[in-house]
Amino acid sequence: MAIWLLRRLGQILPTLLILSVLIFGLQQLMPGDPALILAGEERGDPEVLAQIRAELFLDRPLWQQYLRWISHVVQGDFGFSWRIRMPVSELILQKLPVTFQLASMSFVIAVLIGVPAGVISAMRRDRPVDWAANAVALFGISMPNFWLGIMMILLFSVQLGWLPPSGYVPLTEDPVQSLATTIMPAFVLGSGIAGVLMRHTRAAMLTALSQDYVRTARAKGLPERVVVTKHALRNALIPVVTLGTIGFGRLLAGAVLTEQIFTIPGFGKLIVDAVFNRDYPVVQGVVLATALIFVSLSLVADMLYMAINPRLRQA
Repeated sequence: MAIWLLRRLGQILPTLLILSVLIFGLQQLMPGDPALILAGEERGDPEVLAQIRAELFLDRPLWQQYLRWISHVVQGDFGFSWRIRMPVSELILQKLPVTFQLASMSFVIAVLIGVPAGVISAMRRDRPVDWAANAVALFGISMPNFWLGIMMILLFSVQLGWLPPSGYVPLTEDPVQSLATTIMPAFVLGSGIAGVLMRHTRAAMLTALSQDYVRTARAKGLPERVVVTKHALRNALIPVVTLGTIGFGRLLAGAVLTEQIFTIPGFGKLIVDAVFNRDYPVVQGVVLATALIFVSLSLVADMLYMAINPRLRQA
């Protein structure tokens, strides 16, 4: 296990290095000059522009800017926001809990809907319940988040008045109001992952239910509930756990439009504002932090896979 973990870490480090180069290089393709934006009313003064570029190291070659940036990143310093005048690491620590709460709620919704629906659909194959579950799953996968979010606001906020249309209240401040402000965006995000989980759970369960060990368990006279939960479901969940772990990372990274629609001050809104303001350090810091989360979740998925399937520990 230790050797495997060291091998995986050895694979992760080059991946992160390549990602850092791509993140730094691609943001240079963004149109506009940040010095002009920061200069404000003095943007016509060449001396002011030259001073801003020198302070932000924008007058240096790209390779020097990258080396300076990555040397600070490995020390935990993601730079300083040009617009907000705050360390990027502090901004990430402020916004990450918001997006993490939203992603966690979305993931719980996705699991509670997708996994049971997949199990029931597999057990009722080619019956009306199976057709309905597949239709709902296809709806969740195909429906654009922005459209579903707007429709939910119109229904539950404008028409029924049950939930606030936008905003965010921290969980530590008011748990009930926090739940009220995040339940709609969490459902919007979780619906797509629920559809994916349902389809994969159904396929994995159909494969498991056709195995010899399941037929043997039924031949022994075990109740169907025991056969499904103890024998079939446990083996079927192996690929689903891996998919779910990666899906959680997708929820963290895919909350951009949802947070904009519901005015939630999380990672998504932070990076959109940073892109519009040409705040390169924030864009780089948020994207790199998201990449780190994805890579970490991939490692967690592999570890969970090995924990569920003991045969892999001998590999």
